[in-house]
Amino acid sequence: MRICVIFNPAARGNKARRFRRHLDEMAQQSVFKATTAPGDARRFAAAATAEGFDMIVAAGGDGTVNEVLNGIGDVPGGFDRVRLGVLPLGTVNVFALELNIPARLEAAWAVLRRARETRIDLGRVDFTEEAKPARRYFVQLGGAGLDARAVELVSWKLKTNAGPLAYVVAGFQALAERQPRLSLAVDGQKFDGQLVLFGNGKFYGGRFKFFPDASLTDGRLDACVFPRVSLPAILRLLPGLLLRRRMSPTLVRHVSAQKLEVASETPTAFELDGEWAGSLPATFSVAQKKLRVIIP
Repeated sequence: MRICVIFNPAARGNKARRFRRHLDEMAQQSVFKATTAPGDARRFAAAATAEGFDMIVAAGGDGTVNEVLNGIGDVPGGFDRVRLGVLPLGTVNVFALELNIPARLEAAWAVLRRARETRIDLGRVDFTEEAKPARRYFVQLGGAGLDARAVELVSWKLKTNAGPLAYVVAGFQALAERQPRLSLAVDGQKFDGQLVLFGNGKFYGGRFKFFPDASLTDGRLDACVFPRVSLPAILRLLPGLLLRRRMSPTLVRHVSAQKLEVASETPTAFELDGEWAGSLPATFSVAQKKLRVIIP
């Protein structure tokens, strides 16, 4: 079994430090490629897919997973040829949490070596980029509005030093701006709001179940439409998130479908797996059981 591990050497936290200490030992069993700039993981994953590796491992956070995922998709037939593995490093990896990948590095590596495979749904987004049709894939979550704007505003220096706190700071900066008016069209219905979040799995931003009914294998995407985004509105959501780790259905509109279309009256960004991806309008959809992944 040929394994290519693509890792982010800038990943923070104890898990990342242990990973670097075990590099020599792990390198005897696989090929390692270290990223140095945005886009490297995608390029490395595409090359490894074309070279015939059996498994490509994203070692890092959700951003690394997303780049690796899109690199596999850049090669025709890549999703049928290659299995995706995840080695959670840094502070947060929501997709690893969704898959129940162990947080302990040695246990997570053992999961990869056992190579137990399953197929899950693959999220995809079709939009226009530089006046041309474009497509991006995602595995866990997406969003348009406040959270995507926060990703645009995040200080990468602060992220390196403070981890998730950088997103909190950027979120308050985005909250101070005028919020866009978004429309979500699904199954002949239309929903308006200022923030739309998408979930292929249950979790968003850590252990919070924004999409409690979502499944990685049901052939559908779940979405939360927030009618208003303001500090008072967020404060009303907090008790449910903190106490039950989920949002009150009376404050957020939940929808589920195979395809959802999102538009905005003003230029508005969207993010995928916590990384800026493009601008609206965009069509979010899902390909059922398209992605081969390694699970415990």
